[in-house]
Amino acid sequence: MQRFPDGRQRPVPRADAQPHSPRRASHEYNGSMRGRLPTIRQRLLGALAALALCAAPALARAAPLPVDRIVLPPGFHIAVLTDQVPGARAMTLGPKGTLFVGSRGEGKVYAVTLDASRTRATGVHTVASGLNMPVGVAMRGDALYISAVSRIVRLDAIEARLEHPPAPQTVTDRLPSETHHGWRFIAFGPDGLLYVPVGAPCNVCNRDEDRYAMIGRMKPDGSNWQVVARGVRNSVGFDWRPGSGELWFTDNGRDMMGDDTPDDALSRVSRTGEHFGFPYCHAGTVADPVFGHERQCGEFTPPMAPLGAHVAALGMRFYTGKQFPPDYAGNIFIAEHGSWNRSKKIGYRVVRVVLDERGRVDRQEIFAQGWLGANESVWGRPVDVLVMPDGALLVSDDLAGAIYRISYRPGS
Repeated sequence: MQRFPDGRQRPVPRADAQPHSPRRASHEYNGSMRGRLPTIRQRLLGALAALALCAAPALARAAPLPVDRIVLPPGFHIAVLTDQVPGARAMTLGPKGTLFVGSRGEGKVYAVTLDASRTRATGVHTVASGLNMPVGVAMRGDALYISAVSRIVRLDAIEARLEHPPAPQTVTDRLPSETHHGWRFIAFGPDGLLYVPVGAPCNVCNRDEDRYAMIGRMKPDGSNWQVVARGVRNSVGFDWRPGSGELWFTDNGRDMMGDDTPDDALSRVSRTGEHFGFPYCHAGTVADPVFGHERQCGEFTPPMAPLGAHVAALGMRFYTGKQFPPDYAGNIFIAEHGSWNRSKKIGYRVVRVVLDERGRVDRQEIFAQGWLGANESVWGRPVDVLVMPDGALLVSDDLAGAIYRISYRPGS
């Protein structure tokens, strides 16, 4: 058992009988070259894997998605809400019940209309296209905010204009333009400000910490940019804990240090400007082989929990609904996108994180799995999770181009 400086033990996030198999490859150091560069063979294998994953959505449309393969706890059920959202990434719900979904390489933002019960999709509209990796979507009033690498844009009164959406209005165009970790999850916080992460433009490098590898926030008009957290390599999901209002986030660990290190991390911001270690220290305890000599791990805030190396922990939400059993209240659901360059795959699942009465991580367990087959075939990659007003949990999947709905029926 590994321990953090405060004595907490390191959880072991293993799936039932599924082997531990993590994610992502490096591209550059952009600093000292004392670390090993990827070999030609590693580059070719990574390129072939990425190509295969990109080609899979077209194949998946030839037959219904095999959701019967997804294993859930007793009483839970999963169904396809829609499989007509290519590259589905982050999700947000409009005040009139429209589900908005971002994408990455597709450059599109979708609006999924739902029936009165919100259990079935009635249509899918493309409300924006030609954008640069519009992964993040967030609602404020009747306006939809969209991330597009260096820009944040806005679609006004969008739910009344799904058939004829307005042209995007630029909120800001002053964010970094690098596309490496340039796709951004965005959300409005309890303070009414728009929170925007900026990933490191590299596998590991030491860049301006007030501009890269951080989480920032701004007013809805794009003004008053402020750094919230530093030393965050690449966060693609965050949420605020009900009651305390604390910001929690996932962070993807660096690559090229082996199959099992360092972990992705689940962290909590306890004060503005807090530093979480990148590029000097990873997951609270792992000194970087290139930059670790410059600063010690003890100087930084450790994560609340390590999540496993290369699992690609992306979207996360606190469960605020009432449909699931009472012991799910206040739990965290995390979408693990899954590894693509580890010798044995891991992730491709949704994890449940249970907190104790003090707000500390008590345990982690697999909530939904089955997108990764026993032979390491992959037919889906969870990206984001969203709690619906009726308490159901939505899961987006960019590989299958789908949104799933997970519900609970006691005794079924």
